[in-house]
Amino acid sequence: MTRLRTALFSAVSACSALALLSACSSSSDSGSTTSDKPLVGVDYPRSDTDFWNSYIKYTPEYAKELGLSLKTTNSQNDVAKLTSNAQTFISQGVKGIAMAPQDTAAIAPTLSQLEAKKIPVVTVDTRPDSGKVFMVVRADNRAYGEKACQYLGTKLGGKGKVVMLQGGLDSINGRDRTEAFNECMKKNYPDIKVFGEATNWDGAVAAQKLQTDLTANPDIKGVYMQSSFALAGTLQVLKQKGLLVDPSDKKHVYVVSNDGIPEELKSIAEGKIDATVSQPADLYAKYALYYLKAAIDGKTFKPGKTDHDSTIIQVREGLLEDQLSAPLVTADGGTYGGVPSVKSDDKSLWGNNLD
Repeated sequence: MTRLRTALFSAVSACSALALLSACSSSSDSGSTTSDKPLVGVDYPRSDTDFWNSYIKYTPEYAKELGLSLKTTNSQNDVAKLTSNAQTFISQGVKGIAMAPQDTAAIAPTLSQLEAKKIPVVTVDTRPDSGKVFMVVRADNRAYGEKACQYLGTKLGGKGKVVMLQGGLDSINGRDRTEAFNECMKKNYPDIKVFGEATNWDGAVAAQKLQTDLTANPDIKGVYMQSSFALAGTLQVLKQKGLLVDPSDKKHVYVVSNDGIPEELKSIAEGKIDATVSQPADLYAKYALYYLKAAIDGKTFKPGKTDHDSTIIQVREGLLEDQLSAPLVTADGGTYGGVPSVKSDDKSLWGNNLD
């Protein structure tokens, strides 16, 4: 996994753990508040998916390592709750806040208020449509869509039909993955028809729409799930239709996901799905806290390569994003459409390292 130089790791550790820990639970303390430990607040966006529950698990580990004092809340995918939680953090005297706003437009007023109060913010996984934050900690979500496109395009030989189970289009993540997948297909695989289905990150909605598409188009041969939220429902629908078969069977429907949770890796090994993009839940926790601590300490950053296999880009004036590595994962570790992959049992994947 990622390595840090010793000196940088020490400084990063102190900041990384604190910020993410705050986001774990509902308005709770995750550590002692002492004068030598900066107090920070972290809001978790939700706790109903394996990915975010893994992120929550990593947070206290890094908080302990970094020696930060924490306050935490959970906004449950509701921007109004996130706004309220931010007010709570302000009243508690936090020195910085980490959050993962799912509605990336509606969070702007809250960011403006925090900026006015000189409380630095690090956003995790999502990037605000407007407003300033100290750093965005995120993988390149457009690359997610492109990698899924190249994999399916290669497996289908450039022809056929695929379903894309989109996330929420009020989120920069949903928009990035959707736009990149469509653009890649149009450019590289114009003979593949894409059925785009909006799901708002809801697994039940995704399953229902996939079933409808497969009923109307039984020759569909590929599915792109923009997150593991759709995994269980997709497998259930494929099983009901007799399509959950080994990849060597001509009835097999190729499935690509995003996240890299343990269940996805297991499903790849079992031949139930074919690929995923491993979104780094562990590194989201680590570097959100790192940058939050750095902000409190008065440090600054600029675009360029980092020492942890990522690149900081300038999204717009006053907004930097550290784009962490997120590899394509397959059963064979092959290269698809020029995109290299790692094997699903690779121990460098965070999904293979949970207790």
